[in-house]
Amino acid sequence: MAEKITAVKGMNDITPETSAHWEWLEEQLRTLMQRYGYRNLRTPIVEPTALFVRGLGEVTDIVEKEMYSFTDRLNGEELTLRPENTAGVVRAAVEHALIYDGGKRLYYMGPMFRHERPQRGRYRQFHQFGAEALGFAGPDVDAELILIACDLWKALGLSGISLELNSLGQPAERLAHRQALIKHLSQHMDVLDEEARRRLHSNPLRILDTKNPDMQAVVEAAPRLMDFLGEASLAHFNGLRAILDAHGVSYRINPRLVRGMDYYNLSVFEFVTTELGSQGTVCAGGRYDGLFEQIGGKAAPAVGWALGMERILELLKSQDRLPADPVPDAYAVVPEAASMPQVMPVLRELRALGVNVQMHAAAAQAMGSMKSQFKKADGSGARVALIFGADELAQGQVAVKPLRADQSGSAPAQTLQPLSGVAQWGPGLRAV
Repeated sequence: MAEKITAVKGMNDITPETSAHWEWLEEQLRTLMQRYGYRNLRTPIVEPTALFVRGLGEVTDIVEKEMYSFTDRLNGEELTLRPENTAGVVRAAVEHALIYDGGKRLYYMGPMFRHERPQRGRYRQFHQFGAEALGFAGPDVDAELILIACDLWKALGLSGISLELNSLGQPAERLAHRQALIKHLSQHMDVLDEEARRRLHSNPLRILDTKNPDMQAVVEAAPRLMDFLGEASLAHFNGLRAILDAHGVSYRINPRLVRGMDYYNLSVFEFVTTELGSQGTVCAGGRYDGLFEQIGGKAAPAVGWALGMERILELLKSQDRLPADPVPDAYAVVPEAASMPQVMPVLRELRALGVNVQMHAAAAQAMGSMKSQFKKADGSGARVALIFGADELAQGQVAVKPLRADQSGSAPAQTLQPLSGVAQWGPGLRAV
């Protein structure tokens, strides 16, 4: 026997028992984005490696340690499985001149890839849904994106999600803060761990995001970027806050909130929960006005967020908010295999009328006993069984047997329906 092949570690199959939940969540997201005027954009899973090196930052953890990169054996191109999709969205916008006639509101969904240690809510192939507003400079669109996320939590029935805000200002402001931060941290080298020392001169802002308890006092005493912001940056941040306040959106200003990609400026935000352990961020984003220029396009403002589908589904499960598994409206019980040529056209007509029908199937001349078929019909969750017995078919009829009790607790009586009148009785089979 050949050795069994299994999935790559951290890259999981989504089986039918759970894929229905994914489809439901995706539909909730699509519906919400359409209400706000966002349109779908689909980009390749494989992009030029340079897109992420240039866009995310050469010294970010993603680029340094987590990307799945390879050389195309046919033409020598350096390629990468996308670790995130904001850079890909902007690349597509530049390549196809999407905002030549004005701003665009876009959304995407799909798999991303990072070589991380797999754990709950964090996988090597994971799925993101993202919303990106390109070509809009004002804080009103920052607020709009945050409000979309708030509407999503409400639509999904989720609770316990809190919002954190910060502003990263503009490059010159960050440079002044960076110099002050390096000076402060350099005075506490004995406290910094190996990772912080490595980042001290390459990406000191990320040190503020450390989870090392021994460094918390040093981090808390570090210079705050907010104190280095100029008038325009503060006006943008205060404009965002004013809109959120007007909508009654609760938030906490977190001056230590930073993002893992270098392209962010001005507003950054995260939606977090305490119910998922260390993977508490369920949605995060911010403004990235410089990214268009970084990847070779004309300067343009932009803001967006992404959420982790796996984490949202975990949260829905923990709060008992997942929908019931889908079930067929009807289950076709067929005692004789020889009846199939007469039965299947009826089932197809029912499906054309919008009725979900599952057909009992087995090997020819071995359909199984009526008892076993009814057991499968009941196990399917269907509301009714359609019995295509020899006597019923001889009379041009099908027996409709309810499988579920009504509100009074009793099962309604079995009825006979004419095969020639499916258009009249078929729609009544749809579950409510």
